[in-house]
Amino acid sequence: GFYFFIRYYGHLIHGISDWESLKAYVTLYHPALKLPDDFGAALDLYRRETALNYITGYLLEYTLSIDNVFVILMILTGFSVAPQNYKPVLFWGVLGAIVLRFIFIFVGSALIHKFEWLLLVFGAFLVYSGIHMFLGRNSQKKAEIRNHWLVRFLSKNVNIYPDYIENKFWKRIEGKFYFTPLFIVLIMIEFTDLIFAMDSIPAIFSITTDPYIVFFSNVFAIIGLRSLFFLLARLVNLFRYLTVGISFLLAFVGFKLLFHTWLDSIGYKTTYSLYRIAATLLISIFASLLFPGKKSTETSS
Repeated sequence: GFYFFIRYYGHLIHGISDWESLKAYVTLYHPALKLPDDFGAALDLYRRETALNYITGYLLEYTLSIDNVFVILMILTGFSVAPQNYKPVLFWGVLGAIVLRFIFIFVGSALIHKFEWLLLVFGAFLVYSGIHMFLGRNSQKKAEIRNHWLVRFLSKNVNIYPDYIENKFWKRIEGKFYFTPLFIVLIMIEFTDLIFAMDSIPAIFSITTDPYIVFFSNVFAIIGLRSLFFLLARLVNLFRYLTVGISFLLAFVGFKLLFHTWLDSIGYKTTYSLYRIAATLLISIFASLLFPGKKSTETSS
């Protein structure tokens, strides 16, 4: 729905109403875009390119969120959170993630436009992240969540009630204020999202540096993360090749950031990124279904 809003009314986001404002926007965010002489045609081209950047960024963020879902599921199961308490944790987790990413995106965008070389740093980091994820895809090492430094810090510095109290994050008991273990789970999820944002936000800057498009694609992808969680929580063991696909995407967008000037000079279009992201996601899913892993014969007692 938001794609169609941008496609036909995207000029309202930046208040573009004349040649001067349109050229100023293109110079800042789309220097490689060649505008036709007719203002109406130029405005339509701007809206089409902006909408395409949004839907490509949204799909990229949604795909990268899949890995985040698996970690969130690990945190919830590691802390033995009851399934009926998943929804409030995810609701407040998503809300907090939107606020944190808002700050991250607009500060990052301001820094990128002042120090363009930061795109190269982001690109190198994403290539490294993609290679590191690919090499560690078969690792059986599991995180000891309860021994995480953040958990130890909170346990030592705030009053933590030892048991869950329905779906409450805190409660006053006998005149003393306590946080419940569910609050630690929420903080862990927010902290995890912040770590994942270090991958996903630089990744979308390979599509566009327009902070509004980056923010909206992030927000809608994060909102979709809640429904995506309940889907993947039931199918987590089916998609064994998703990690390979995500590692490839990270390396791809890192490469795109490192060589963005050269790619612009040879006419690389956003549609190419959209096709590549969609193809990677579909291939990863179909490969997982066609070549499922061996079922573990071990049972836990």
